[in-house]
Amino acid sequence: MTALKAQSAVCEAREAEARTTGDTRAPVGDVGELYRALSRRLERLVRIDVQAPDSVIEDACQFAWSRLVHHQSRVRRETALAWLVTTAVHEAFKLVRRAGRDVSLELALEQGVKLGPAPSARGPDTVAEQRDRLSAIRTLPARQQRLLWLYGLGLSYKEIGERESCTSRTVERQLQHARSRLRTADMSAGRSL
Repeated sequence: MTALKAQSAVCEAREAEARTTGDTRAPVGDVGELYRALSRRLERLVRIDVQAPDSVIEDACQFAWSRLVHHQSRVRRETALAWLVTTAVHEAFKLVRRAGRDVSLELALEQGVKLGPAPSARGPDTVAEQRDRLSAIRTLPARQQRLLWLYGLGLSYKEIGERESCTSRTVERQLQHARSRLRTADMSAGRSL
């Protein structure tokens, strides 16, 4: 039995069950028939809501159709188009966001970007030293650790102060104390910053 025949048999069984139980909701029914009737209209409606390349719109619509196959027992035929549009629009926005943060390897190769290990690949001694420094950071008080990590992430003293509910001068002093403790730990371990 092919997948389409199996799907049709499942739909017929659900429709028969709905008739015998008195359920007035009409399930989606034949998804293939619905696809032929609504696929072009779905793409047009999604294009109205989402400004994205054709490939993104098409992928989002196909995703919506695949989800409809999965959820066809829960979606009524009269609301199928609205359900498909909502699902496709959400997926299109998700794809657009993902495209903005992911780098296309094909595009990178076309632009001549060299891929491979970073030129500043570090040896095992450097990795061990960095692990020791991270261990030293763990010995700091929790507040100093937090401020040091926030500063390491690129936040300014003012931004850290706003986040931690303190002044930028307090942030500066706490970071100075943390650096002093780390410097002392490095000197006692025989390393220099």
